[in-house]
Amino acid sequence: MRHVAIVAACVLALAAAGCAGQRTSTPSRPAPTAQRSQYPPEPYQRDTVLHEAEAFFGKGARGLAEVINRVFDDYGPPDAYIKGEEGGGAVAVGLRYGHGTLYYKDGTSTKVYWRGPSLGFDIGGSASKTFVLVYNLDDIDAIFQRFGGVEGSLYYVGGVGVTYNRANDIVLAPVRFGVGWRQGVNVGYLHLSPERSWVPF
Repeated sequence: MRHVAIVAACVLALAAAGCAGQRTSTPSRPAPTAQRSQYPPEPYQRDTVLHEAEAFFGKGARGLAEVINRVFDDYGPPDAYIKGEEGGGAVAVGLRYGHGTLYYKDGTSTKVYWRGPSLGFDIGGSASKTFVLVYNLDDIDAIFQRFGGVEGSLYYVGGVGVTYNRANDIVLAPVRFGVGWRQGVNVGYLHLSPERSWVPF
C-alpha cells in the first residue's frame, strides 16, 4: 500500500506540473462563436489539416506529415479539429489534463477541456501541444462526453504520436508533440467538458 501511495503522489505531482500556470477558476460554459450553417458539417481536406497542424506545431515536428497521413488513411477527412495543450504523467497509472478550442470549417468554435486516467504499459511525464482530429461530430454538444481509448492504437513517428479515442460513432485522434511525450500502449479514456475540472473520473 505504501508503494501505491508513492506512485499516486508522483502521478499527481507530474499532472500538476504539466498544468502549471493555468487558472483554477471554473468559467461559465462558453457558447459557440457561430451557428452551424451546414448539416452534416463540411469536412476538412488533407492539405488544410496538414497546413494547420504544421503552423500549430512548427515545421520542426519531425514525423508530423506521416502521422497526419496515417489518420487520413484510417478515417478520412475530419469534421472538426481541436488545437490545445495538455500536461500529465504516469507510472503505470496515469493522469492527463488539457484544454483547447474546437473548430468547424464553417467558423463555428467552442472551448473544450479534457482529463482522464489511463492504465497499462505507460511511463513518463509530458507537457505537450495537442492537435485533435474529430470525426462524425454532427452536433457540437456531442463532444462533451467520455471517450474510451482504443487499445493498441498508438502510432508514433519521430517526435509525433497519435492514438484513437471513441464514443459510439464519434472518433477523436489526438496528435501530440512535445518534450517528454508519454509513450505506451494504454487503456483509458478522455472526458471532454465545457468547463475545467480537476476530478479525472
